[in-house]
Amino acid sequence: MVGTISITHQASSVLVSLPSIQRQKRGNGLCNKVRKQRAASMSLGNQKNQNAEAARLYLGLDFGTSGARFAIIDKDGIIQAEAKREYPLYLNGESQDWVRSWKETLFSLLEDVPLDIRKHVVSISIDGTSATTIIVDSYTGEPLWRPFLYNESCSDALPIVKSFAPPNHTVCTGSSTLCKLVSWWNHVGSDKKPALLLHQADWLLWLLHGKLGVTDYNNALKVGYDPEMDSYPSWLICQPYYHLLPSVLAPGTPIACLKEEIGNKYGFQKSCVVCTGTTDSIAAFLAARATQPGKAVTSLGSTLAIKLLSNTRIEDSRFGVYSHRLDDKWLVGGASNTGGAILRQLFTDNQLEKLSEQINPSQPSLLDYYPLPKAGERFPVADPNLAPRLHPRPENDVEYLHGILESIARIEAKAYELLKELGATQVEEVFTAGGGAKNEKWIKIRERVLGLPVSRANQTEAAYGAALLAKKGDQQNIFS
Repeated sequence: MVGTISITHQASSVLVSLPSIQRQKRGNGLCNKVRKQRAASMSLGNQKNQNAEAARLYLGLDFGTSGARFAIIDKDGIIQAEAKREYPLYLNGESQDWVRSWKETLFSLLEDVPLDIRKHVVSISIDGTSATTIIVDSYTGEPLWRPFLYNESCSDALPIVKSFAPPNHTVCTGSSTLCKLVSWWNHVGSDKKPALLLHQADWLLWLLHGKLGVTDYNNALKVGYDPEMDSYPSWLICQPYYHLLPSVLAPGTPIACLKEEIGNKYGFQKSCVVCTGTTDSIAAFLAARATQPGKAVTSLGSTLAIKLLSNTRIEDSRFGVYSHRLDDKWLVGGASNTGGAILRQLFTDNQLEKLSEQINPSQPSLLDYYPLPKAGERFPVADPNLAPRLHPRPENDVEYLHGILESIARIEAKAYELLKELGATQVEEVFTAGGGAKNEKWIKIRERVLGLPVSRANQTEAAYGAALLAKKGDQQNIFS
C-alpha cells in the first residue's frame, strides 16, 4: 500500500512517501496530512508490503548557502522522504560559527529521517557549496581556522597563485580554493600544526565515516586538481603546502561504512556506506538527469547559470568558464550576473506573475537591454565595468517585462554560443531549474530565442542529485 505523510515542525519540513514501507503513527504533536497533489495516486493503510525488508534506499544531503535538506530515493529514483532545515545562528565572537551550524544541521536532518525508513538506507552522500574550504587538524579533524566561504575572495593570494599556475586556469580567481589555502598558509606563518584541507562536503562526510583526508574530483577542481590526468599537477605538487591536500576519488565512491556509534544512535544499518560527494551545482545538474552530450541545464535563480554536458573539456578563467568531470564526459559552464536579482529590483512576485500572463511569447520584443543588478559582468561578456542597460522604459509594464525576459534569453543564447566557440559540444536541449523555471511564458520566449527545445526539469533539488550519487556508490560498494 502507498502512503504519503507530510510532517512539519519548527525549523524543518519533511515529506515522506512510503510505497513499500509500513505507515506508522507519529506522536510528539506532529501534524500528519496527505499531500493533495499526490492523493490521486496513492491509497493509505497499515498493511505492510511483503517486499518491505528488501527495500534499498539512498540518502542524499545538500548543504547550500542558507540551509540544508535531504532526499531519500529508491532504486527507481522515486523520492521516499525529503526534509529541509535552515542553519541555526551561532556566533563565535562577532562572526557566525558556521562549523557548529553545519554540524548541528547534519545531525538534525538525520533525526528528521523517519524511523521506519532509516533501517532501509544503504548509502549516503553529501554535496556542499563549491570552494567552501576548511583547514583542519590532521589528527583530530577539528578546524584550525574559520571556514573560507564559497564567495569569499582572497585577493592577497591571487598574485602568488598566478605566478605559478597556468594562465587562465580555474585557480586564478580570488575565490578559488587554492587562493584560500595560500592565504591561510601565509597568514599562519611557519608555526603550523599538522593540517589538512577539506571542502565543506568532505568535512561533513568525515563526521559520518571517520576517515580523514578524502575528497572528490569535483570539489578538488578549484584547488588545482587535474581531473583529466586524475592527479594533482606538477606545478602544485612542488608547493610547500602540497601535503595539506586530500586524496581524490570519483564522486559517489564508497569511502567507509557509517560510524558504528552514529548507526546505533540513529538506527541506520551497520552496512550503510558513506560515499564521496560533489558540489551543490553539480548535484543540481545530476538531479535533472541530463545524461547525454548536448543536454544542458539553465538555472534561473538570482543569477543565470548554465551547465552543458560536453565531450570536450574547456577552460577560460576570463569568462569564469571551467569544466567538471562527469565520468567520461565534461560538464562545462559559467554564470552571468543577469537573472532573478534584477527582476526582484523592478517587480514584486505578484507583478511578475500578473504581467507574465499578458505576454505573447511568440511575438519578439524589439527592446534591447542588458539587465544587471549593478555594474559588472563576466559571462558571456568579460567586462567588470559593464553598466546595466534597462532603458528606454515603455509606459506599458507588460512590454517592459517582455523586453527584460527576452534580453536575458539573448544573453543565455550568447552564453551557449560562447561555449561552442571555446570548443564545447553544441547544445541540443535545455532543461530549466531555479525559480524562473516556473514562468511558462519565459520558457516559451527562451525556446524561440535559443531555437531549441526548452523545458522545466522534473527534479531540480541538489539533494536529489546527491541521492543519485549515493545510489551509484551502493552499486560499487565493497564494504557490504
